[in-house]
Amino acid sequence: MEGGAYGAGKAGGAFDPYALVRQPHTILRVVSWLFSIVVFGSIVNEGYLNSASEGEEFCIYNRNPNACSYGVAVGVLAFLTCLLYLALDVYFPQISSVKDRKKAVLSDIGVSAFWAFLWFVGFCYLANQWQVSKPKDNPLNEGTDAARAAIAFSFFSIFTWSLTAALAVRRFKDLSFQEEYSTLFPASAQP
Repeated sequence: MEGGAYGAGKAGGAFDPYALVRQPHTILRVVSWLFSIVVFGSIVNEGYLNSASEGEEFCIYNRNPNACSYGVAVGVLAFLTCLLYLALDVYFPQISSVKDRKKAVLSDIGVSAFWAFLWFVGFCYLANQWQVSKPKDNPLNEGTDAARAAIAFSFFSIFTWSLTAALAVRRFKDLSFQEEYSTLFPASAQP
């Protein structure tokens, strides 16, 4: 896209799906979206076990229902957040106000950093609960691959969300400079 305010082209421009898909923050958002599906899908599908001696199912992570609930909640909310910001990425070129674009980029920075933190907490929590799980609770090793996958993709999500925040910061800095330059030198900014 040609230079505009905060990473968007001229306001009101035509939607270009090819340009959208090629943007690094969009790619990272889609990858984060897929990682969140893996995390909550793994826990929902195979994170709960039934015992022959007990009538109730229990969480595979040290019989701690909070660990499973945290993993599912963070996964589902990250999934929805990714969808929201993908929609914002599609709508972003249509935003004509520089102040609104600035708010969108700043919210992207804050939300991405917040999710990186939540994924870090989730990774630590799930890994700790998995480490202290007792083998007698799951003698047949049912769902162990899914539990490990949820832990691994929680770890990977830390990096995808951190990179998304870093890209948003870079986008903010680069394009703030362009905005300031065009304000200081209006004659050179116009073709």
